[in-house]
Amino acid sequence: MHRGSHTWHEITTQPDAWRRTLEGFVQCRPALAQFLKEATFDRILVVGCGSTYYLAQAAAATLAHCAGIPARAAPASELWIFPRTWLVGKTLLVAISRSGTTTETLRALEQFRKRGNGSVLAITCYPESTLAQQADFALTAPDAQEQSIAQTRSFTSMFLLAQALAATLAHDEGMWSRLQHLPLALENLTSRLGDLPNRLGEDPAIEQLFFLGGGPLYGLACEAMLKTKEMSLSQAEAYHPLEFRHGPMSVVNGRTLVVGFFSDTGLAEEMRVLMDMQRLGARTLAFLEEASFSTWQPDYAVELRSGLSEWERGPLYLVPLQYLAYYRALAKGLDPDRPTHLTAVVKL
Repeated sequence: MHRGSHTWHEITTQPDAWRRTLEGFVQCRPALAQFLKEATFDRILVVGCGSTYYLAQAAAATLAHCAGIPARAAPASELWIFPRTWLVGKTLLVAISRSGTTTETLRALEQFRKRGNGSVLAITCYPESTLAQQADFALTAPDAQEQSIAQTRSFTSMFLLAQALAATLAHDEGMWSRLQHLPLALENLTSRLGDLPNRLGEDPAIEQLFFLGGGPLYGLACEAMLKTKEMSLSQAEAYHPLEFRHGPMSVVNGRTLVVGFFSDTGLAEEMRVLMDMQRLGARTLAFLEEASFSTWQPDYAVELRSGLSEWERGPLYLVPLQYLAYYRALAKGLDPDRPTHLTAVVKL
């Protein structure tokens, strides 16, 4: 078995994992709707650790926008250690953990039970896990379970469950219907990528990577940053697009790759940020629904062509960058399956 074989399998099987995750959600949808109807809450708090904290950020933005309910994200450790900072009013706690056994997340749930006022919904890949069993309701993606330490298909599949939760809370059948097109949209996207992730991943002239995303895409930009660090031990950071001008751009040079996760709402302003970085010497990679460049062109562009809104197509942004991190790790002689110093589950 060659280096990174598990990671490769988990990245490439995401369309099937998404389909099975959506099929599983269909089965639990009536029970979820009943749970949400009976639960009493006026705000949502989404918690996770590492990758799932970044998932929580994307999920909270999506829930707030689509369902119209105040929602925010926190690291599970913050809720555990500083509960009074986070627990206000009647709250739906959405706790996310791939394994369902992460210590900080379980302790956050325990603090919520002691001090909070509301219900707990878990999102995990393991239906029989401690988190799933202790929650009032659990959304699970067992077909997205992984052998690798770095999360790939587990992250995107659990985010898909969070999006489906938002559609259910919003009573938005249109959104739910559109989410079911994501597996095919991913297959179409990967068929058009060619060798771009390979070329960029193996390019030794790229020494630092910045990932920029706003609104529902900020948490996903953070996850792209984390995958790049975990797999390839590369210098990588994530920012909201316009924040990048406020200091971070001072380190941009000819060995920088700036990746823009373009939204629909902020497209014009986000594009200007990449234009500025290109003028400073950076190479630029733009992810967007459809190319809309006139007088300016990024160095590289990936068109998603999903037919979905910025609140629905989020999982698609990540997969090409998972490939890039994978190839970058191999080019540096690393094993993507075994990131340095890391374990699959953090238990204290």
